[in-house]
Amino acid sequence: MEMNRPLKLFPTRTWRTYTGGKLLDELHGIYDTSDGHFPEEWIMSVVSARNTGREQYRHEGLSFLDSSDITLKELIETNGTELLGKRHVIKNGMQTGVLVKLIDSAERLTIQVHPDKEMSGRLFQSAFGKTECWHILGGREINGENPCIYMGFKPGITCEEWKRIFQKQDIPRMLDCLHRFEVKEGDTFLIHGGIPHAIGAGCLLVEIQEPTDYSIRTERVTPAGYQVSDFMCHQGLGFEQMFECFHYTGYDKEETYKKWHIDLRMTCKSSGFKEYELVGYRETPCFRMVKLEIRRNYELHTDGTFSGLYMLSGNGTFSANNVKYNAEQGDQFFIPAAVDRCMIENCGDRPINAIRCFGPSC
Repeated sequence: MEMNRPLKLFPTRTWRTYTGGKLLDELHGIYDTSDGHFPEEWIMSVVSARNTGREQYRHEGLSFLDSSDITLKELIETNGTELLGKRHVIKNGMQTGVLVKLIDSAERLTIQVHPDKEMSGRLFQSAFGKTECWHILGGREINGENPCIYMGFKPGITCEEWKRIFQKQDIPRMLDCLHRFEVKEGDTFLIHGGIPHAIGAGCLLVEIQEPTDYSIRTERVTPAGYQVSDFMCHQGLGFEQMFECFHYTGYDKEETYKKWHIDLRMTCKSSGFKEYELVGYRETPCFRMVKLEIRRNYELHTDGTFSGLYMLSGNGTFSANNVKYNAEQGDQFFIPAAVDRCMIENCGDRPINAIRCFGPSC
């Protein structure tokens, strides 16, 4: 298989404890469906999902090449330098160092935290933590409430108090320890490892993160009534050690918003396209993500760096090195570092909107 051309990936839906996914179905042209336990679509994933009771689905979460039984992870293990780039492999090894998801939440996610790099290395022997970034694509009103997120401790919350609240399973008090923000299309937030958070009901967003699935949950039952197993709460650490993953420094609401909200930045513009940086290496060395609005055409350069591309809307063609794909809403591609450049041409009446995602800085 030639590694100097884009690789189309099959959409990967992944089981979670919470419900949602109806808007993801509609993104792929499937209507009259209902929300269920597959509320996420994982993009250019080399990470297996950690779901208690579903261990038999060992490929759950992994991206497959379109119309193939080959996973992107397997391909990278045998062709890492061509796919990822020499600089990336020297620094990060034969792995992408990044995971991207589309999330459609029909209910609030359980309050959770992910370990930072240091804690992940100590507790999980992993080179990666789970710093993540959310870019809001839209959403829907659920039970009369607008989409929202919960993020960061308020001042004065201690580890001892947080443990007591957990033991009592006082969910209203638990939520009151965090700041609540209503969100709208275009908002972007960076969530560092160690920061407690929860995505609220009705959010449609793209999440870019470090490539792990270590989620420490503090609610034993989801808002919809699903019983969360012990392992899904503490990820094997136990109910004492899991509290080491939280950062207990609190900020007021204004400080929290200023600290982790990212303003949209236009990075490139012509008569045919606009490019906006949603999160960049100035915010975190873990990943980068840009949004493309293409009215006519856009020449994509790799500069020896791999990336992923997801089509949010519109249709066109995607070509490189004499290979051409039709590119429509819901399609996703992996662009190897060995590709010099690609051309995206708009074939429709409205702009193409796409997300392009990058791994760690090199």
